[in-house]
Amino acid sequence: MTRSLQAVAYRRPSALRSAADGQHLGLETSRGATPSGVEDHPRFFTGFLTSPQVASAGLLAVADVAATRYYQRQLAASLDPVVTGNGDRLRFESFSGCCGVYARLDVLEPGLDGGEVGHGTTNVDVNNPLREALSRIGADDPLHLRVGPEELAVTTVDGPVVEKKVPLPDRWLRGFAEAQVLAAGFDLRAELPAAEAVRFLRSLPRGGARGASGGARWVVPAGKSLRPTTRAVPGAVCLPGPERLVALQRVLRHATALRVYGPALSGGSGGTASAWEAVLPGMRLTLTLSPDAARGFSGEGGVLDALATDEAAEDAELVAVLLAWEPRIDVADLAAASGLTADRVRAALVRLGTSGRVGYDTAEAAYFHRELPYDAERAERHNPRLRAARALVAAGAVTLRGDIGTVTAEDGHVHRVRDASGVLSCSCLWWAKYRGGRGPCKHALAVRMVRRGASVEERDMAKAGGTR
Repeated sequence: MTRSLQAVAYRRPSALRSAADGQHLGLETSRGATPSGVEDHPRFFTGFLTSPQVASAGLLAVADVAATRYYQRQLAASLDPVVTGNGDRLRFESFSGCCGVYARLDVLEPGLDGGEVGHGTTNVDVNNPLREALSRIGADDPLHLRVGPEELAVTTVDGPVVEKKVPLPDRWLRGFAEAQVLAAGFDLRAELPAAEAVRFLRSLPRGGARGASGGARWVVPAGKSLRPTTRAVPGAVCLPGPERLVALQRVLRHATALRVYGPALSGGSGGTASAWEAVLPGMRLTLTLSPDAARGFSGEGGVLDALATDEAAEDAELVAVLLAWEPRIDVADLAAASGLTADRVRAALVRLGTSGRVGYDTAEAAYFHRELPYDAERAERHNPRLRAARALVAAGAVTLRGDIGTVTAEDGHVHRVRDASGVLSCSCLWWAKYRGGRGPCKHALAVRMVRRGASVEERDMAKAGGTR
């Protein structure tokens, strides 16, 4: 696994302190992006939380996911959560060490009191002493929240006093990208009231020592509850690795409902991703699960088509200028502002997601703007299928004949790629195993690249002919 180290520096540790007017929670920020450029320690909010105990539990749940591997648990995991100020809300996000669980706490406008929310994204320090203090927050304790340094600290503290070296595997970056692509295909499948949500979640198995729970499971709405089913019937939602929902236990007693999201199912036995949202007073906690506990988001392949086109890269540059830290990105508005079609805007957003610049909120069925500290070309550079497809194209290994593409692989094997109404299938072992469930194989991707290149060439020749 390709890894690098990111230096995350804070002026002081985040801490919970007592004062005459209540508890004060100071969350320290690291270097991050803002509308005015990169700042060492941006400040996004200072004010009160309307539901202190709920917010504390939600923040702890996000930190739980960041510190956990749900598969191969003997390995260590540690990643500071990311905080984004979107002007009307704060979003706290994390990924599990195994890349199979994505967590996000959205503290919405009703959950914040007495302060304006800034714009920008950075890491936030959630250390062990702070976790212990947050777990002791009482229901009636006023809680003042500060996200970013105190004004005094900005002027008097020279340099960071806390510095961490955080490992950033490339698959975590790809995981952020793939999670938003999958979530964009989800619809609301069920909503359980609080009592049923508690009953259902507490009935789930906790899993074995490795964290895998024996394959895909499904649940189907039944009145105000969910019942298990043995097949992926229409209307069902996949629950891959139910033990991975354990972080929701943090907020169960505060939840008013549980919403379940997933893609449309039409049969089959393969697992799919799903999202599980605890509705809380003034906020939401969402856990998105990869299709299998032993399978991280990074290998799903949903972003490969967007990465494979120069058009999407050019469109992404244009769309990026228009994002403006919006908490809810409207595709139609972006299309009108950019002059692009809605489909091209969506492809550009997918590409921007590969560098962490957009996420997807299933509750609002909309993208949102954030900025993660990643090289924009990193996901593309380290994606093995994309690299292999480009090598095949460069080697002249692809031949097009009507709706069939022939690819001569490096080992001399010839693979036939067929186009059926825009869906490519291949004669290779990858396609036989996944049937397109994890994105295109390298041969189908290479054929798509060559076909698009031929289409662009024909279009340019037609334009040139029309100007004569």
